Amino acid sequence: MLEVRGLTKTFGSITAVDGIDMQVAAGAIHGLIGPNGSGKSTTMNLISGTYRPTAGQVLLNGAAIGGQPAFRVARMGVVRTFQLTRVYGQLSLLEAVRIGALAGNGAPWNPRLWRPFRHDHPATEAAHDALRRMGLGPHADRNAGSLPSGMRRILSIATALAASPRVLLLDEPLAGLNASEKAEVADRIQQLRQDGLTILLVEHDVRSIMRLSDRITVINFGKVIATGTPAEIGRNEAVITAYLGDRRPAHAAG
Repeated sequence: MLEVRGLTKTFGSITAVDGIDMQVAAGAIHGLIGPNGSGKSTTMNLISGTYRPTAGQVLLNGAAIGGQPAFRVARMGVVRTFQLTRVYGQLSLLEAVRIGALAGNGAPWNPRLWRPFRHDHPATEAAHDALRRMGLGPHADRNAGSLPSGMRRILSIATALAASPRVLLLDEPLAGLNASEKAEVADRIQQLRQDGLTILLVEHDVRSIMRLSDRITVINFGKVIATGTPAEIGRNEAVITAYLGDRRPAHAAG
């Protein structure tokens, strides 16, 4: 589904991402982890079109998408969320998510975006469907700025979902949440996988990513140091040394 070959990004004399290879299978959750500064966010930026690769390829179902601007990558089916939740506080949940639907279908900017659409408008239907899938359907008319942090994170995923992605890139969706909020967001992510959506997940919460992911790629200093199942990653000495910092794999994977 999504494949990265020899992906490299340099900034002057600094190599932030150095020849990364990664394959994300269709319908799977693929985790991407590593210490702070390892190149995870840069990799996400390269895949989503925020940055142009210095070298290497990003392929979606065999078609090259690397180097395309972010809006084109999104229209091709690769849509991302961000670490900082961006909520349109003056809008209802429905209005906020509808912006994602419009971005996904390539509609040009229209000032009337801020006014209510017909109930049968395709963007409105897509927004309602995304809210329903993320469990926010009953709150469609609620002010987005009034949401607690966990629901804001779910709203950001719903906004990306409304763009009809084939691959969803989630950048630290659990960051800053309490235990109950993490559990709720993780449940929603798992449900998307059960619905058949392909997900690339960057997350610092090792226990959560071990539970959620089918396979995991670990990077350090911009290079891949391991790829495997959560159990394999939990036993990998290079990962333990570089990232987990705990020589008790069962605890790390718990």
